[in-house]
Amino acid sequence: MTGQPASGARCTLQLIQHAVDQLGDGPLTEAGLRQAIFPLFSRVLARDAQEIVLTNHSLGRPLDCSAQDMAEAADVWFEDRGDAWRRWLAELAAFRDQTARLCGAARTDCIIPKASAGQGLRAVLNSYAKAPQILSSRSEFDSIDMLLRHYAASGRAAVSWVEAQGGAELAHELARQCRPGIDLVVVSLVAFADGRLLQGVPDLITAAHAVGARVLLDVYHAYGALPTHMGELRADYALAGSYKYLRGGPGACWLYVAPDLLDAGERTLDSGWFAQANPTAREGPPSFAAGGDAWLESTFSPVAFYQTRAGLALAHGLGVDRLRRYNLQQKAQLSHLLSERGMAHLGTGDDFGAFLTVPHARPADLVNALKQRGVRADARSAGVRLCPDILTTTAQLPKVAHSLELAVHDLT
Repeated sequence: MTGQPASGARCTLQLIQHAVDQLGDGPLTEAGLRQAIFPLFSRVLARDAQEIVLTNHSLGRPLDCSAQDMAEAADVWFEDRGDAWRRWLAELAAFRDQTARLCGAARTDCIIPKASAGQGLRAVLNSYAKAPQILSSRSEFDSIDMLLRHYAASGRAAVSWVEAQGGAELAHELARQCRPGIDLVVVSLVAFADGRLLQGVPDLITAAHAVGARVLLDVYHAYGALPTHMGELRADYALAGSYKYLRGGPGACWLYVAPDLLDAGERTLDSGWFAQANPTAREGPPSFAAGGDAWLESTFSPVAFYQTRAGLALAHGLGVDRLRRYNLQQKAQLSHLLSERGMAHLGTGDDFGAFLTVPHARPADLVNALKQRGVRADARSAGVRLCPDILTTTAQLPKVAHSLELAVHDLT
């Protein structure tokens, strides 16, 4: 599944590369971003002129050219009719290639496109011949947790849960509970509720592999926000997508399957005709394609691969290392402003992902109070999540802290 970039792709890539080139190779600065990168977001920045958006850890804000890229997916349908699949498949191949490079996958075919992280998890669960024994934590996101509970309730898996703890303690406890008979460990690299980074991943994976278990990492809150290299992590599987930090919207998710599993011929029941060596073959048992292509499914929507094109290009151009350093600076600035006001929070520093969390007994009410003051945040059980990004200005941060202080006072 290969192909040359279409004219629309070349236009997007050239536009973004030209903007990135203006920044040079040094650390990201607000002045540089304002000059070179902000113009790529004129549509959302005009929309956001009256509010401060700190939900960048949730639905990432798209680039202007994403609208044209998505329109191109439809134009292919109108213009090429039956030949549209040639260009759509080329876009799928480009998505897999760009994703593999960004997450450090050894091969492009390790990336299996999925419409959601849950779809990827089901593919892994349905690769076991009998109900797997699973070890997981109580801190997994709903799409993972709900599926594990559903499989357990229906007898399709036996799941043991470790209570949510700090990043280092959780990894240690999971490693301690890895025992013969455990087939799969499922855990997030960055916790969705409070942003804690899972510490001790190498030791956890070593412990799991020592008893014959595999490890599935949910890297959704790491992908595009902090450097993530699948080869170095040594995970057997990983899940993520472009909904958040990659600015690609819903539907552009992926499952990573390690090369050694693919080379051993690992298969899943969650496959379709695109997984065949000859996709149009109809007689006899299916003959699967080589490697990760054997994990592909049936006819897919190509739009997601177009809508994530610009976000992937920007992340490659800016570099996740630079994005991480810039985010750490922003978190430190916001943390200082909150501390000045005596407001408890967590999330500062390398031990956390891209957002801060402000604990509160009524997080949903606090989010609504912030919205009324022109600050957009979101709520989870741990509290209110605040995530600055490259479009967040230094001048906005004091306004966030002040608005939060007033909103908390209003709810007291």
